[in-house]
Amino acid sequence: MKRLILSVALAAIATLTGCTLAEVKVNVASERTSLENQILGSYNSLSEETLLVASVRGVDPLGRIQTPPPKSREQQDAITAMQVVSFHADDVDAFKRLGWVGEGNQGLLTAFPLTRDKTPEDLKDFAARYPQNEFASVLAEVNHARDTIMRRAIETNASLTQADLPKVRAVFAKLAADTAKPGEKLQAANGTWTVKK
Repeated sequence: MKRLILSVALAAIATLTGCTLAEVKVNVASERTSLENQILGSYNSLSEETLLVASVRGVDPLGRIQTPPPKSREQQDAITAMQVVSFHADDVDAFKRLGWVGEGNQGLLTAFPLTRDKTPEDLKDFAARYPQNEFASVLAEVNHARDTIMRRAIETNASLTQADLPKVRAVFAKLAADTAKPGEKLQAANGTWTVKK
């Protein structure tokens, strides 16, 4: 109510004094390139497919088993890849906090030594139970899944071909860098490593 009274008062003062309030137009240009938007569109479509698969009922209201709609092998592989990335997300976040992995400039994770000094208190048990071979296995699964997702983004986008894979990898790396948390390792396009501030 106070805001309404203040707005009316300001309008009245402006009218009485002959002042006009300038109309301000703000255009916010997206910082994303059209290639990034295309890839994000393909990725979001794949995410929606994954959610739909997870929410499909196996039984109809009468109790009969329903067969899910058929999917191509590539489509099923991509959905499985999304599930793998999601399944290991907590571990990957912990790996990043521990400094065991960084986001490479090709959209894949890069391993670093499994140092256990300076481990945050809440990750001490986690770090102690992760042997090198299990760490390597999780990393390989996640990177294979990411690669599958990137290739599926190309397959589902009519304006992209396999020749665009390096560009797609760079876009995924940029998106990962944009969403990285402070303290996480990032590889620049020139191959140098930094820690996000």
